[in-house]
Amino acid sequence: MSGQQTLNDYSKTGGITVKRHTVALLTLGLAVLAIVPPAMAHHSFSAEFDSKQQVELQGFVTKVEWTNPHVWFYINVTDPATGRTTNWGFEMGPPHGLQAGGWTRETMKLGDEVRVNGSRAKNGSNKVNARNVILVKTGKKMGAASSEGDAATQ
Repeated sequence: MSGQQTLNDYSKTGGITVKRHTVALLTLGLAVLAIVPPAMAHHSFSAEFDSKQQVELQGFVTKVEWTNPHVWFYINVTDPATGRTTNWGFEMGPPHGLQAGGWTRETMKLGDEVRVNGSRAKNGSNKVNARNVILVKTGKKMGAASSEGDAATQ
């Protein structure tokens, strides 16, 4: 009887230990799944943008996405020769990098007119890695915490 009682006690304790390990592994697995996609989505400047293709565009803000790993904003740019309007996307640095440079979520709002210079996407799409943003209404020039770094000198 006493041997059976010890076996039951071991079973109960072992079951709790297995449950704890299972919960710990599931929690770790979920944490890894939450971290991996943003890390995989991040890229180097030179993988997507060409520092030799400099552009300066002016237009009105249509969308702002204040998210990690990069803040993106979009503007409608009208071609003066054709009158055709095209929506362009601009990648800036991470939120913490922009905040260190004086940006807040309220710095640039929908409908604001901005002038942006930066490096165009290698694939020719309407995407730019923004270097500077000028708020046309105030003339204030702000850095965009660009991921370009020293790529322009390479």
